[in-house]
Formats: sequence, C-alpha cells, structure tokens
Amino acid sequence: MTTRDWDAATYDRVANPQAEWAVAVLDRLELQGDETVLDAGCGSGRVTAMLLERLPRGRVIAVDAAPSMVELARDSLPADRVEVLPPTDLAELELDEAVDAVFSNAVFHWVPDHAALFARLHAALKPGGRLIAQCGAAGNVASFHRAATAVAAEPPFAEHFEGWRGPWNFQEPEPTEERLGRAGFDEARCWLSDAPVVPPEPLAFIRTVCLGPHIAELPEELRNDYVEAVAARCGEPLTLDYVRLNIDARRGA
Repeated sequence: MTTRDWDAATYDRVANPQAEWAVAVLDRLELQGDETVLDAGCGSGRVTAMLLERLPRGRVIAVDAAPSMVELARDSLPADRVEVLPPTDLAELELDEAVDAVFSNAVFHWVPDHAALFARLHAALKPGGRLIAQCGAAGNVASFHRAATAVAAEPPFAEHFEGWRGPWNFQEPEPTEERLGRAGFDEARCWLSDAPVVPPEPLAFIRTVCLGPHIAELPEELRNDYVEAVAARCGEPLTLDYVRLNIDARRGA
C-alpha cells in the first residue's frame, strides 16, 4: 500500500460517498453479531463504526497504512471493542489471531500487489471465513484522471510529473477472481458497479480523496493552483465517474 499520509480529518468530513457505498458492502456481509471482523483499510474509522454497530457482541480489528488515519480511528473508536493496529501495509499483514470475516471498502486499489494482498487476507481468515470488499475498478474516475493528467502535463506542473504514473491499481473482475483463487479462496465472485458522485465540497474532496498522490509530487506553492486547475478542466458540476469492483470470496473449510 502507498505509504503517503492523508489529511484524515478532511477525509472524515467529506467522504460521504465512501460511507454510502459501505452500507451496501456491509449488507453483503452476513453476521451473527458475535464475530471478530478485520476492517482492512479502516481509514478514519467512520465506516469501522458502522461495522461495529452490526457486531453487538463482537469486535473489530482495524488496520490502515496511513498514520493520520490510524490516529483518528484510534481516538474515535471504543478501545474495548476495536483494536486499531499500528500503520500496516495490507500486503504484509500478519495477525496474532484468525478472524471470522474480512471487510474492506474503497481500499484495495491503493495496494500495488493484489496477489500478496489476497494471500495475506486468506491467511488472516478462519476456515470458512468470508472476504467482502469493494474498491476502485478498471475505468474508475477515468475522465477525471484524464483531466488531472492533462493539467499535469502543462507548466508550471509538468516538470514535477516527469515519468510519474501514480499508485492506483484498478482491476477487472475476471483477473481478480483468478488471483483470489490462486491465493486459496473458494467461491470467488467479482463484478462491477457504477457509482457517479457530485461532491458537495468539490475542491476539498478532490484534493483529499482523488489528488493526494498528485499534490505529493508538487511543491507547496503549486498545490492549490493544481487542484483548482483540475477542477476547472472538469467543469461544473464536477462529476466523478466512479466504477467499483465488488469482491465476494470465501476461505475453504
């Protein structure tokens, strides 16, 4: 997973679309209410709290790679029912105990090596445990990325993006099912869904959620100019063409 940090407080405020997607993903996770569930990429803890509501007698192990996300999640979640691990790359995850299920929302596209990711999540699950997840898919925010790339090719930004391709790993369903199978999962099923978003705070949203990797390449004095130029290139209302990759798999008994 990328090791850059996030503006966790702003993300927590503006990430309503991610929270809304999470409801449907959580609805796919059948729970009795007493399980231990891994939240693989907990972010600020906002969605973790939604997961915890479905576990009145259970608990959550929460992990994220971003230090600011981990700090905010740890501060906002009940320590007696949620164990927030130190910042951890999901592709290198090792747990002290196996979990009943793995849940993840809007995270896996930040992990460069999906083969390693799925192997670690398979190892984290008890036999028969399910992996229920959603992340960015092939074609995710494609028109937005074209606008961001076009602006990045112009002065005064271009010199800072030479040879840069970004950290995203947007995948198709069939190759993902194959990787899940090679990692040991049974009954792996993946599919796409469209989820366009018009963010109510467009500049704050795209700066924090979409353009974090871009502005990390820029000196401070160019960052606001870049965000505003990308927003202007997208036009109004700024619409993000999100495409989601849904993942449903089970570890064999």
